[in-house]
Amino acid sequence: MKLLVSLLLVTLVLCCHEADAVACPTFLTESTKNLLAPEAVFRLSLQKYNVPPEVVEAKLQVKRCTDKMDLSKRLLFGKVLTEIVARNCVLPGVSI
Repeated sequence: MKLLVSLLLVTLVLCCHEADAVACPTFLTESTKNLLAPEAVFRLSLQKYNVPPEVVEAKLQVKRCTDKMDLSKRLLFGKVLTEIVARNCVLPGVSI
């Protein structure tokens, strides 16, 4: 089983190495909304993915936890996240 998982991961890396360039801006946007946007705005942003209500509720539970963090710490997490994504993805207008 471990060999199968490793083979799958290697195959995905070799065949889909450019897929992350498309997903990175969306990942960064959604993560930033999770850290900084009000819950109602975040809930609306999740609707475009057409996921079951229990998935939306699970994401909102995580958001409620992050909302308990101090705003300065959430901003710091957002900055670090942006730097990580900028180093691993090609994002227009994002520089380190």
